[in-house]
Amino acid sequence: MPKQKTHSGAKKRFKLTGSGKIKKQQSGMRHNLEVKSGQRKRRLNTDQLVSKADTKNIKKLLGR
Repeated sequence: MPKQKTHSGAKKRFKLTGSGKIKKQQSGMRHNLEVKSGQRKRRLNTDQLVSKADTKNIKKLLGR
């Protein structure tokens, strides 16, 4: 049986924490930044934990 390959797109987008949760970058920080307030940009710039519903699928893509 061959090994499961890691999904290249997923490994660039997600990081596993020490406790096994998955961190991701929030969307909305690529363009139109002059329209958004500083407070909103600071909030969007922080990492966020992935929801429990998506965790199983993402771990599978990461080969965990």
